[in-house]
Amino acid sequence: MMTRPMARNLLLLATCQALGQAVNTMMFTSTVLSISTILHIADWATLPLTLQHLGVMLSVFPAAMLMQRMGRRFGFRIGSIFGMAGAATCGLGLYFGQFLVMCAGGLILGYAVANLQMYRFAAVELVDATLRPKAIAWVTAGGVVAAILGPTLARWTHDQMQPLYIATYAAMFGLHLTIFAVMSFIRFPPVAAPTKAEGTPRPLREIATQPTFLVAVTVGMMSFGTMSFLMSASPLAIVACGLPQTEAHWVILLHVLGMFAPAFFTGSLITRFGVLNIMLVGAAVLAAGVAAGVEGLSEWNFRIALMLNGVGWNFMFVGATTLVTTTYRPVERGKAQALNDFLVFGTTATCSLLAGLLQNRLGWLPLNLLSFVLIGCATLAVLWLRFSGRRLAIA
Repeated sequence: MMTRPMARNLLLLATCQALGQAVNTMMFTSTVLSISTILHIADWATLPLTLQHLGVMLSVFPAAMLMQRMGRRFGFRIGSIFGMAGAATCGLGLYFGQFLVMCAGGLILGYAVANLQMYRFAAVELVDATLRPKAIAWVTAGGVVAAILGPTLARWTHDQMQPLYIATYAAMFGLHLTIFAVMSFIRFPPVAAPTKAEGTPRPLREIATQPTFLVAVTVGMMSFGTMSFLMSASPLAIVACGLPQTEAHWVILLHVLGMFAPAFFTGSLITRFGVLNIMLVGAAVLAAGVAAGVEGLSEWNFRIALMLNGVGWNFMFVGATTLVTTTYRPVERGKAQALNDFLVFGTTATCSLLAGLLQNRLGWLPLNLLSFVLIGCATLAVLWLRFSGRRLAIA
């Protein structure tokens, strides 16, 4: 049963999730559009986003090890400092017209995003084991606020200073400053030395070669890769189709709502129907979103496609996170979580790098068709685990 202190801590962590994800949505829309329209670098407009994902890859192991040693609050506040530094660097790069400086800002922001992605793992440490799916889903649901806050702030701020979008990066700085403050009020479990009951930590290779871990990571990689592939390219595709830039903000808003609104009940669905079944439903919804993108190029095609893309991602990613938490012991959490996110964001970085290039060279339709391949890989992995007869720690 969820106690009041548990609920309070999860609410505060969800608040940080909302603010951090709002920064992410602002980064996606503002960076791509500012580079393509102000700096006139269309082919590589998604490069700062790619470097942000690369920054996540480079940061997950040191960030996870720092938290294992110094505690969650200390690690998350360091992440907020990197968030402020990254937003300021991107803003300065845009102000002085320096594309490479904006790329450096994206790389710095990667450390902040690496910490943001670990909120879901921190959530399971704030509750009893039976509440893991709900805790992950509750914190992920903080993104519902981000779906409104991020695009709204982007619309309000993009033309408040010259050049366009400078004020957006200032707002991003302010959001990370707020996260830094809120972390002071969350009561994370204290750092404790390993006990004999926890056993000797296994080698990372032994953890990583467990079938359940392999499937969880595969689903996380494919779902996040597909989401990043289409989300990164969608602002460019929208403008290329002759739709106004403001349409990109609405599409991203619906997309982020799709990503996080289902989190209010995803945990309950996993508990009731099983984690593998929910991941399969997520793959089907994700495929339906791709089909909507293939069907046409109107504003409603983009809106429906990206919204379904978000819903499918939610089911698959919350399921994959729930699954991966069953594969390691508490003493192994740092390296296991870091490896998971390293592989997930390696895929995400590759997909976001290719997104802008392929959109400008091939168009929106080929991107959607390639996404079917990623969804198919995730589906096959889940079906293999389901029919292999392996017993899972969670239903």
